Amino acid sequence: MGQLLSTSSSSRRSHLLPSPASKAPLGKTEADILLSDSSSELSHPFPTEKNNDNATNTQTPTLLPLLKKAKGHYYYPVSGPKILDACGGAGVACLGHGKSNKSVIKAITTQLNTVQYASYAHFRVDPVLQLEKFLCESTDGKMGKMYLMSSGSEAVEAALKFALEYHAWNGQPERVNIISRSHSYHGTTIGSLSASGHTTRRQPFTSVLNRTNFHHLPPCNPYRSPLPGEEYLSSLLTSLESLITTLSPSTIAALILEPIVGAALGCVPPLPGYLSGIKSFCHTHGILLIYDEVMCGMGRTATSPSHHLHAYQSFPEPDISPDMMTIAKSFSASYLPASALLISTPLSNFLTTHNKVFTHGHTNQSHPVVASACLAVQGTIQSRNLLSNVAAQGGLLLHLLQKQLSQHPNVGDIRGRGLFVGIEFIADKTTKQPFERELDIAGRVHKTALKNWQVLVYASQGCADDQGRGDVIMVMPAYDVTAKEIREMVRRIAGAVREVFDSLWVA
Repeated sequence: MGQLLSTSSSSRRSHLLPSPASKAPLGKTEADILLSDSSSELSHPFPTEKNNDNATNTQTPTLLPLLKKAKGHYYYPVSGPKILDACGGAGVACLGHGKSNKSVIKAITTQLNTVQYASYAHFRVDPVLQLEKFLCESTDGKMGKMYLMSSGSEAVEAALKFALEYHAWNGQPERVNIISRSHSYHGTTIGSLSASGHTTRRQPFTSVLNRTNFHHLPPCNPYRSPLPGEEYLSSLLTSLESLITTLSPSTIAALILEPIVGAALGCVPPLPGYLSGIKSFCHTHGILLIYDEVMCGMGRTATSPSHHLHAYQSFPEPDISPDMMTIAKSFSASYLPASALLISTPLSNFLTTHNKVFTHGHTNQSHPVVASACLAVQGTIQSRNLLSNVAAQGGLLLHLLQKQLSQHPNVGDIRGRGLFVGIEFIADKTTKQPFERELDIAGRVHKTALKNWQVLVYASQGCADDQGRGDVIMVMPAYDVTAKEIREMVRRIAGAVREVFDSLWVA
């Protein structure tokens, strides 16, 4: 094989970077172009390519494809071939697309014709009560109360606020510090982004993020560790113990983490013993433990033989349940925007015993139509036994991706659980050196997969270091995906990966 083009030479790198798209013909608007044949030019869902206007020194994003419809596991653009959906956006469309899930659509329309809205502050509604009961039972009673909201960021923000108010109720208002991890992502609001440790997502807002009360530990990322498993686990827990000592346990309100890290690292499960070690330290020092299962939860990471709904339940460690948990994405399959904060039974009982009400609310909190949609989605998952399919097809997906790509010189790691699989790309397989950020390798794979192989994958950067380096794509198909569709996804994804790296090598 030839030599990889240098990532340190700007002159040799320039032709590897995306070239500006042609300017719009005179007299045509963006809408005209979007509806014309040129809309078949497919681009990244968070466009990094720019149209440069030298006359005005401005940049405008490349236009995204205009969809005509979505059905099953395919998107149908206005122009061009259909696209196989291998990621459901950000792991959201867990039941696929279209009218095939008629029970969900019926539940929504029925509720719209019954009670389309009722303020949570004034009324109770049956679908919200049913949904709360379902979710608490799904945790074997570990969770005791639900706050229903609209987005994962809202749920995380609520969890952080609840932790602070809970300690204030308990006569410990000095507990104002939050521990999270570097290379993490918990949301777009100022509070949830302060908790996040993902450098590039934080960077535009650094000046207003809270750096006084939010503290970041090293992530649990075995692929990137120079230490063997047990030593690495010990070093991670020692880091937590050291931070707790430095801050003083009596000042810490909560610790938040994703049990299986999503977009920030690319589907990384923890080491055995990690979650139990974290929980032990938290409970010893009265620190509330929050699991952010917005991306990895609600069946996405189900594995054989137990097929549990929540990510933390898929680990054999005894009693690693959290004090609070946030859920979203596959919660409603995005038939409607939905998220929830679940608090533990002891915390729920505390509210009742001490006659406390969480000082938090949104206009559309506990929305009856949203609750009906979530109930119908979860009912469909249960009635069709889709968690068993997640476990079976997830195992096949991981196996086939490893078979096709694990020996590729620029594929460093293929990891995940259930239908939640990440592929990390590296410049050197021995040293695990990441590519330079400006090469946008993950974005290239995404664009090539979409344009040339008609398959949609999720791309992300920043999994390797604090400079935003580390390229990963994530594969997160719908829960009802078939083995035939998994094989086709892997064929297309592997083809796109090879095409991208073949184009980067020179003789």
